[in-house]
Amino acid sequence: MINYRPIARVVSVLLVIIGVLMWTGVPFSAYYDEPTQPLLYAGVTTLVAAGLLWLISHRKKDGRTASVAMLSIHKREGYLIVALSWVAMTVFGMLPYLYSGMLPSVPDALFETVSGLTTTGASTLTDIEIQPRGLLYWRSLTQWIGGMGIIVLTVAILPLLGIGGIELFAAEAPGPTSDKLHPRISETAKRLWFIYVGLTVLEGFLLYFAGLSPYEAINHALTTMATGGFSTRNASAAAFSPTIQYIIILFMFLAGVNYTLLYLGIKRRWSEVWRSSELKAYVGLIVVLTAIFTARVSYHTEDTLEQCFRDSMFQIVSLITTTGFVSADYTSWANSLTMVCFVLLFLGACAGSTSGGIKLIRHLVFFKNSYLEFKRLIHPQAIVPLRLNGQIVPGRIITHIFNFLLLYLMIFVLGSVVLSILGLDFITAVGAMATSLGNVGPGIGGVGPTDNFAWLSPEIKLFLSFVMIVGRLEIFTVLILFTPYFWRLN
Repeated sequence: MINYRPIARVVSVLLVIIGVLMWTGVPFSAYYDEPTQPLLYAGVTTLVAAGLLWLISHRKKDGRTASVAMLSIHKREGYLIVALSWVAMTVFGMLPYLYSGMLPSVPDALFETVSGLTTTGASTLTDIEIQPRGLLYWRSLTQWIGGMGIIVLTVAILPLLGIGGIELFAAEAPGPTSDKLHPRISETAKRLWFIYVGLTVLEGFLLYFAGLSPYEAINHALTTMATGGFSTRNASAAAFSPTIQYIIILFMFLAGVNYTLLYLGIKRRWSEVWRSSELKAYVGLIVVLTAIFTARVSYHTEDTLEQCFRDSMFQIVSLITTTGFVSADYTSWANSLTMVCFVLLFLGACAGSTSGGIKLIRHLVFFKNSYLEFKRLIHPQAIVPLRLNGQIVPGRIITHIFNFLLLYLMIFVLGSVVLSILGLDFITAVGAMATSLGNVGPGIGGVGPTDNFAWLSPEIKLFLSFVMIVGRLEIFTVLILFTPYFWRLN
């Protein structure tokens, strides 16, 4: 039987964090002479709701305090906590938009909030630069919160609440594997967040010294490390100097690396870092595609070779890491390059990073296993194991990955059909579905890099909001709630 008390307790802690973080935008509103009430009131509302949930989680029916045993988390509670936490964060995260009137309709505010928390980067704002600075900061902060997953942050403090967090971490951590840096899951979460925060601060300082204002440096550092892509400029990264674009490229690349490998790199355990087949594929893919794109773009445009190289690398890294920043309109390049960019919407960077998408490790397992299948056909009696990073990949992991890929493809196709029924043309439908499911941001067609999602109907925005959450939580965490097995008592 599902125990709802730990669910209420964890969600209450999440809402406390969300409410307090809302108030960090108040100084920006005050500095730029903007109304501070939307963020203040939204924070108060969120904290009140958190307090009510906390009281519920601490009391039994007879009024006594709930024991630690009553607050243990198992598989079902872990999945429910993740799903309900995202619902709660979305509902309360959109309050600043509604209270301020910046996005007065619920579908628009919901879409913007989900896009932020899932680090998708798709937006319904048509003119970003005229929006209140405090609310734009909150918009960027939602991506930073969702980047590593606020659940992982909470896992780090769950021992203080008397709750074990391994089930939570398994449900939230992106990718098919979640290598632990420390035997205690809370210590793992802390190390991940130290790296995440440290890289964010470092990028912010570099952007500031490269010429951005403190406000813009903070915003873009938050959204780069989250692989989110929200910008304070209408032109996105195209509004900045080449130096700033190169800095963003570097940190987008780092954000797409498995955080376990970043930790090993900090510890100078380079042999273990370069043992990663996924990292080699990640680096190799970027190098090869950048060379191809640079040659093709320089042939089709009159830009300098340096700008062709910079724009090519920027867009490739942005799309692979699902960041969604834009430095050029890649749909205006050759049709073949546009097609490659569309394929990159399905790629994703390394597992264990903040990027969205399918993740490279799943593609590696798929192609390696498919190649080995030819050998198995020739030698049907032979045992031909699949090895990755020098280790045999268990059959259940291969099955899980193949099921994931099939489900991902099915959801993409069915979702594209639904969007077509709702009125979108074919190119825009597949572009919107691919970018929402992969949490990328810009797509193709009517939702390309120079367009936004403001013109879509409320029904489509609500549908895509659900798709973004499904993609961010990697399908199984959400869809398992719709199976009868999850709700059975035994």
